[in-house]
Amino acid sequence: MGKQGIVTALILGSFFVGFPLREIQAAPLRGFEAMIVSMSGAGSLLLKPGERKEITVEFQNIGTKAWNRTGAGYVSAYTYEPKYRSSVFWNDGWFKKVQPATIKEEKILPKEVAHLSFFLKAPAKEGTYKETFQLASEDAAWIPGGQFTVNIIVAKSVAAVKPAAAMAPGDTRGMAATLMIRSQKNVQAAGGAEVSFTVGIKNAGTARWMSRDIRVAADAVSPLVSNATYHDSWESFTTVVTNMAGTIEPGGMDLLSFVFSAPKLRGNYTVRYQFAANETAVPNFFIDIPVEVTSDAASLRTESPIGFEEIIESLNIIDEPTIRVGVLLVDEETDWQVAVSCRSNWQVRDTQGALLGEMAADGSVTAFYKKGKYWFNRGSGLETSTYPLRFAPNEKNAVCAVMNFDRRLTRGVPHADNSFRNILELRYNAAKDRTWIINELSIEMYLRGMAETSNLTALEYQKALITAARTYAFYHVERASKHASEFYHVDAYRDQVYKGYGQEERMPKQVEAVEATRGVIAFYGSKVAITPYYSQSDGRTRSWSDVWYGDVAWLQSVPAPCDMGKALLGHGVGMSASEGICQARAGKVWKDILNYFYTGIDLRKHWN
Repeated sequence: MGKQGIVTALILGSFFVGFPLREIQAAPLRGFEAMIVSMSGAGSLLLKPGERKEITVEFQNIGTKAWNRTGAGYVSAYTYEPKYRSSVFWNDGWFKKVQPATIKEEKILPKEVAHLSFFLKAPAKEGTYKETFQLASEDAAWIPGGQFTVNIIVAKSVAAVKPAAAMAPGDTRGMAATLMIRSQKNVQAAGGAEVSFTVGIKNAGTARWMSRDIRVAADAVSPLVSNATYHDSWESFTTVVTNMAGTIEPGGMDLLSFVFSAPKLRGNYTVRYQFAANETAVPNFFIDIPVEVTSDAASLRTESPIGFEEIIESLNIIDEPTIRVGVLLVDEETDWQVAVSCRSNWQVRDTQGALLGEMAADGSVTAFYKKGKYWFNRGSGLETSTYPLRFAPNEKNAVCAVMNFDRRLTRGVPHADNSFRNILELRYNAAKDRTWIINELSIEMYLRGMAETSNLTALEYQKALITAARTYAFYHVERASKHASEFYHVDAYRDQVYKGYGQEERMPKQVEAVEATRGVIAFYGSKVAITPYYSQSDGRTRSWSDVWYGDVAWLQSVPAPCDMGKALLGHGVGMSASEGICQARAGKVWKDILNYFYTGIDLRKHWN
């Protein structure tokens, strides 16, 4: 840039440094502003020493001035952080040594998308690099929103390097999808009838898809009626189907089949679902299914998604229950095996109780399932077991870890979250032809490792949340049917989010909330009162009958004044997290918060 641009850079440079692109909220500068649309590899690149690869970045012009490729004020990228630096990835294909490329298009008007492409040539030295660039209008301005970073691994054997997942949960950069296939253009069905549906969804972005799921959108049925489309085959109240097999590269397509229930009342509807990849909803993409309900349901179903007819009656003090949590699918993420270690002395046993080995603290065992047998190596060669393997610390609630699982490396998140209290179990199930690591521990220790809120939320809200979560967990332990085919009670991702011991260490306030409410369960009369919760209402909660089948006495619509004017995030039934947090900040205690959202419940200590 010329002298004028340098002055501008000095003024703005301190604002940009250290802020990820998605967090920048800069105002337009002299009519210039950009928004990143996509980037090759979602900003991750693997190179061998000396290898060249092209990277392409797309920006939308969201300012008021046109961008030009040539002439006065032409738009290009400069090296950044620090500005005008010499990059070790420079090569003779660059526009200038500190300026890799100009935009490809001759002219980009406001709201149009520009493309910027250039080659990076890896240095001879292996290692991990970070290269940051910034869009600029020559002699005019550094363009707000025009900063981007490429994370690069240089290694001689690229195949041996396991790259991080293309996207972290919550990150939507490079996320786009296109609906390519639908099994039916329009659906005709009787009220409440079972509808089978298949969609083919193309990865139209630049980010690799690891997990894929279809979930209920906030406005799941239009027009709004007191029906939902829940079906017993669904993963949960709000997750329709999940596919975690393999990955879908950009340009690839995934086929997802699922079943939903037609609305109960005669009429024309649009049933809407949201598609998510890498545990993140793809922006501005919905699966809308036109449904003509030809007749009212013959009879209104009284059962609910969680089977209230089976809710246990329980009034007496009991021993603290043990819960089994599916925490990790053993697949390519861990090279189809696990390496387990415990911090205290521990044992390897099978599910029949047979002792297979005694291990010292921090000793490691590698194990996997293959061809009908469980294989393990505790340092003296491969051994086998016919039955699933249990890795059990001698000291109850001691910490064990899956050493070859690190979310920081494979999922691009801040914490490894590979440590769990008490027993880990390696078990294959034929129902879905996959192998799980299951964490078996007491309910109270499970609650310590939950990740449904942050340590910054008010303690009284956390007590309310933990009590609702404890009630939900206890219900599934007693019923023991939701994931029975896979031998655990709850899924660590799709029921209540659970991250284990690492989360417990980061959440001292949550641990305090667990201890303060220990053993307390919500009851309605003599029955456990299931207590759903969600992120945010739009000014009122929904009654059970507004969203699911039947009527539940303690789940009625109540005002949520702190949520007024906000968008509904979640199913809307029970406790709104944002309203609950607001009430706690206003001085309400946890019992009052729970009684507000769950009408007529009693809170009773059910175990010590």
